[in-house]
Parts: sequence; C-alpha cells; structure tokens
Amino acid sequence: MKIKLIYRLIAAILIATSIAIISLFLIMQWSLNRGFYQYLGKMEQENQEQMLNDLGRMYSLQKSWDFLKIPPALWSVGEVKSPSEHETVPPPHSEVGVSRNGRHLPGFPPSDSQHARGPLIILNAAKEPVLGSYPDDEKVNFRPIVVTGEIVGYAGLLSPQQFLHPMQMQFLSQQKLALALSATSMVLVVVLISLPLARRVIKPIRAMAQATQDISSGKYATRVHSDSSDELGQLARDFNNMALTLEKHEKDRRQWVADISHELRTPVAVLQIEIEALLDGIRNITPEAIRSLHAETLRLKRLVEDLYQLSLSDIGALTYRKENLDLVEVLRQSMESYRAELVRKGITLTANIPKEAEVAVFADRDRLIQLFANLFENSLRYTDAEGKLAVGLSFSEGQAIIEFQDSAPGVPEKELERLFERLYRVESSRSRTSGGAGLGLAISKNIVEAHEGTISAHQSSLGGLLIRMTLPVSGRSA
Repeated sequence: MKIKLIYRLIAAILIATSIAIISLFLIMQWSLNRGFYQYLGKMEQENQEQMLNDLGRMYSLQKSWDFLKIPPALWSVGEVKSPSEHETVPPPHSEVGVSRNGRHLPGFPPSDSQHARGPLIILNAAKEPVLGSYPDDEKVNFRPIVVTGEIVGYAGLLSPQQFLHPMQMQFLSQQKLALALSATSMVLVVVLISLPLARRVIKPIRAMAQATQDISSGKYATRVHSDSSDELGQLARDFNNMALTLEKHEKDRRQWVADISHELRTPVAVLQIEIEALLDGIRNITPEAIRSLHAETLRLKRLVEDLYQLSLSDIGALTYRKENLDLVEVLRQSMESYRAELVRKGITLTANIPKEAEVAVFADRDRLIQLFANLFENSLRYTDAEGKLAVGLSFSEGQAIIEFQDSAPGVPEKELERLFERLYRVESSRSRTSGGAGLGLAISKNIVEAHEGTISAHQSSLGGLLIRMTLPVSGRSA
C-alpha cells in the first residue's frame, strides 16, 4: 500500500511530538510524586519534636504505654486515664484525633478506622512495637523518647507513600489528571498545526514533481515558482536552472541538426547538379568539369571529417598521445607549411617568436598541428588580399601565450563570444566556397581545453581578429 508523503510527514511529526510529550509527562509525574512526598516528609519532621515531647509527658503520667490502647480521641495530655476508667466512647460528632483541649496530637491517626495503621510507629525500650507496624523492607528513622534522662521508647514515622490522607491522594490524583489532560491537549494542538504545515511543505514538492513529469515529456519551458529562501526554495531554483539548461541544449540540438543538414545538402546538391549536367550533355566532360566535381567532393569530405572529429571530442573519444615536445618547433613547422598559401593570397606573415627558445609542453603533436592549421585556414579564408597575419609567442606565470591576429575584415564585439559555436558564421550570407563550414574554431577550442589551456577571441590591432591561446608550460630554456 502506497502511503503519500504528506501522511508520512504528519506521522513523523506526531511520533516525534508524542515521544517528547510522553517523556515530559513521565518526568513531570516523577517530579510531582517526588516533590509531593518530600514536602509531606518535611512537614512530618517539623512535627516530630513536639510529638516526642507529648509522648514523653504522657508516658511520664502513666508510667507505661497502656494509654496507646485507647482511641486517640480520648487522649488528653495531663488527663489520660486507664482504659477501664472510660465508661463511654467519644460522641459521634467529636473530631477524631483532637484532644479535649482542642489541640491536634501530631502524627496520630486521624480516625478510629485507621487506628491500627497510621504513620506513627512506637517501640518500647526493648524496641518491641507497641503501636503500629511496618514492613521489613521499610526503613524507618526511629528517634528516642526520653523521660527524666532515660530512654523509654522510640518513635518513628512511615514514609508518606505508606500513609496518605484521602485528601492528599485526591490532590495528587488531580495533579496527575491535569498533566494527562495537558499532554493530550498538546498532542491535539500538534495535530491541528502539523496538517497545514505538512501541506505547506508538500506543496512545492508536488509542484516540482509535476514539473519533472513535464520536463520528461519534452516541455522544457516548464518552471517552478518559489520565493522562499530555505532548502526547498534553493531546490526550486536549481530545478529552474536545470530546466533552462535542458531547454538551451534542446534548442542547440535542433539548430545543430538543421545546420548539419543544410551544410551537407549544399555540396551534395552541387554535385548532383553538375553530374546531371554531364549526363544530360549540357556540360562536356572536360578536365575543368572533373576538377569542379573533385573540389566539391573534397569540400564534402572535409566537412564530414570535421563533424566526425567534433563528435569524437564531444563524447571524449578523441585520442590524444601526449608527450613533452617543443612548442616553438611545432609552431614554426606549421608556419612554414602555410607560408606559400599566404604568399599566394598576398598576405604578409610576421612572427614574433623568441629566437633559439625551447618551450616544453606536454601535448599531442598531431593535435597541435591541427590546432594551428585551423587558425591558419581561418585567416586564409577571411583575411582580405594584401592583408597581414602576425603570429606571436610569449610567456607569463608558467603559461605559453600564442596569438594569431590578422587584418581586416574585423568581427563586431558582440559576435566575438559566438565564434567558437559550431557552424556559426559572422555573416550567414558568406560564401561557403571561401568560408568553410564554421567548425574550425569549435574544434580548436576542444583541442586547447583538452590540453588544459584557454582560447578566446578579441579585436585585433591590425583591424581583423585576434585569437589568443594559453597552454601550460612544463619546461623552458633559452
């Protein structure tokens, strides 16, 4: 049977509160009993001195303990007679336990019915009971009764637990009942408070549960409203951030699929048109036509290869064979391989690299060559003829800083952050023949980050684009 969370929460609150209230009730009951009996004990102790004096005076008059055999109502200090001299018993309306002079005899039984069993225990000089009795396991503090310097007996009082007046028992019962009613009332109050409290706590959880179902069904625009600053509020904010991220990823995925489809469709369409023209005899099969088909095939292959490399990087399957190598050597090797292409387009290449410097980095040679190749290709495609390309290398705090900056055209400031997005072009109308698919910088970013470095885009002082990279240096010598 499935129990809802709200009922579990209410049950948990009730159980915890009930345990606390029951514990408090037991402690209060124990404290009440203990305090009440201590109070009675102190009251009896205060009367014990007077009781010993009265018993001593009565014993001195009778010279024995025989007067204890008559009802306490007939006792009167100074007027006690032997039992045979009493012809009548006290009148029914007389107050039992009160002497004829109207004074209570402390510690004596309050009624005839309790005469045989009272709190007062009297022993004779031989410590034999002459009044009252007590259990063997009861500890009674006996005090001597002294008459003319001689101990004639002992008197002690039972503990209050052994002898309670009905009014005392009634008072104690009333206090316990009041405690029980208070505990029950507290439980009822907790029930009345816990129900709305549990509903208030469960409400945002239910909202997030419903929102989670919406997210799982593809409704990524779902959000949870919460203005609280507690853990549930933080959970709601984290949930909204997660939903926002999922929504962004879903939009990126759809855009990614659309862009890939568009990028692949263009070269395929060109190939189809040219091949159909050759088949229909519209164009003659000439070396020029074959070169055009070959160029489109290479462009398509390059695009597919870039997509493949990017997908491997995304899933972490792009292999890296890192070793300690000279960064300056790799950079100069890449520059020499592209120098002829740059000269052919009329782009002036300048290098600002420390002469005879060796910079050791822990990296993959092939991936670094691919990184630099992407940047050179980017400058070749987008830098105007008769432009400039400057490559620089510097060092700062254990980092090698590589900069590629070219001349016009430049990139607007607001577009710089998006240059590393996949399939992104600053101008959507730019020719793909000269521009490429827009994957080079995205791949370059993955390579740099795999080497624990950073890459960023800035406006160049030459009027074009500045790409700045940092790579950790494992060793350097000049």
